[in-house]
Amino acid sequence: MTTIGSNLQTVRDRIAAACAGAQRPVTDVTLLAVSKTFGPEAVREAHRCGQRAFGENYIQEAVDKMALLADLSLEWHCIGPVQSNKTRLVAQHFDWMHTVDRLKIAQRLAEQRPEGRAPLNVCIQVNIDGGVAKSGVAPADALALARDVAQLPNLRLRGLMTIPDPAEGYEAQVAVHARAAALFAQLRDAGIALDTLSMGMTGDLEAAVAAGSTMVRVGTAIFGGRSRP
Repeated sequence: MTTIGSNLQTVRDRIAAACAGAQRPVTDVTLLAVSKTFGPEAVREAHRCGQRAFGENYIQEAVDKMALLADLSLEWHCIGPVQSNKTRLVAQHFDWMHTVDRLKIAQRLAEQRPEGRAPLNVCIQVNIDGGVAKSGVAPADALALARDVAQLPNLRLRGLMTIPDPAEGYEAQVAVHARAAALFAQLRDAGIALDTLSMGMTGDLEAAVAAGSTMVRVGTAIFGGRSRP
């Protein structure tokens, strides 16, 4: 087994153990392999080992990579912040967009989604722990934004996405993720049809699963350290 294949299995085992500990079926949690800064050969190797969903932060890098991997059946997720001048590339090429944090971005994505393509799956990014320098809508504003986004054509609102600051210790990690899970439940109770809670990364995926994550975004534990941020 290759290094990427071995790493993938280790991460899958971690997810399975976390699901067992939380008394959740392992099918509840999707693994999103974060392949940003890694070349198409790394993605191709992960695909050979059964991975289909990949997350990218850098839009042009991702689009170039997609062209070189067009022979594979892959699902592409945009998980990085997107400026207004890059929304067209996201709308044209990606299957998911995790970082919608204002209505203007959602409207542009809806307008620019090509005819004939399935609706773009979107998550609203929430600044769940109030970091002053982070993207994401404030929790108090998430319901209003979700209602607006849910009405847009060519988009399918799927859920929430969070990137909290690193918390020290398992219990602290669970606590911050539990806040996102509570907001997720609040929006569903308000009638917003959501099915995806995108939270948890290499260092805290167990805590995220315990709190209710349905999608964990893992890069370093699969592909190794990155040569640039």
